[in-house]
Amino acid sequence: MVSDKKFRLFSGTSNPQLTEDVCKHLDMPAGEMHTQRFSDGEIFLQYQETIRGLDVFFLQSTSVPANDNLMELLIAIDAAKRASARQICAVIPYFGYARQDRKSAGRTPISAKLVADLLTTAGVTRVLTMDLHATQIQGFFNIPVDNIFAAPLFAKDILQTSVTQEDTIVVSPDVGGVVRARALAKMLHLDIAIVDKRRPAPNVAKVMNVIGDIEGKHCILIDDIVDTAGTICGAADALMERGAKKVTAYATHGVLSGPAEERIAKSQMYEMVITDSITQPQAILDTGKVRLLSIGSLMGEAIMRIYDGRSISSLYG
Repeated sequence: MVSDKKFRLFSGTSNPQLTEDVCKHLDMPAGEMHTQRFSDGEIFLQYQETIRGLDVFFLQSTSVPANDNLMELLIAIDAAKRASARQICAVIPYFGYARQDRKSAGRTPISAKLVADLLTTAGVTRVLTMDLHATQIQGFFNIPVDNIFAAPLFAKDILQTSVTQEDTIVVSPDVGGVVRARALAKMLHLDIAIVDKRRPAPNVAKVMNVIGDIEGKHCILIDDIVDTAGTICGAADALMERGAKKVTAYATHGVLSGPAEERIAKSQMYEMVITDSITQPQAILDTGKVRLLSIGSLMGEAIMRIYDGRSISSLYG
């Protein structure tokens, strides 16, 4: 239990249920806050209790509507700074704009760096996030950034099923995710395979080949972000067509935009497991193929360790 009155956790409007789960782990209520939107869309908020001299943690994912949620986060940070909070930690389970981490072509922005600058200018003193799409984004900040991982949660969930080295394999849905797949495979003592794909256009993926022996095996696909679900569903279908016994997908952030719901419903995958870093509409859960895994305890433990000045990396020991 966190009983020290110099610590408070507040919730934005993006993840109220996750904040509730984090507070259960911390055995404390969320801080009182009033938030409203004016008729023209402007956001107004006010802390309903004094935070002078306190360590303030504000939980908000910059998921859809991404720009509204980002602006709300910035305003909350500014309000905390002007209310004389001692430290301000932005808890961002899903860090939006992380895929725009470099100039992919001429005359394009590096939006992840812009978001980092906005947060710093607003007054944040620390950031806690999960499975950054590009880990180098930590270097965009001149303040501490703690990037925690969902892989241990996935490993624990997978081990609750009958996993054996002979009939289970971890699969990366593309070459870029090999490091992630290898890390999970190491935890589970499994081999890995790779789906070789090409991306002829944004949000369009075409499977070309599967590298590794997946015939007759339970394939566990692992990714950090599932957006339109084209990559993960295409990989699952390709694995089944090439002789896989069953395909289960694990992903940290379920953006699930556009045709994702329809693709998942029609996919040959057995199940997709995602964390609650992003609040999901009921329609997605009603597909019968999507299962949520709570990160409330993991986030709560990380927050407690940050406040107490204890190691975050030892969470994965």
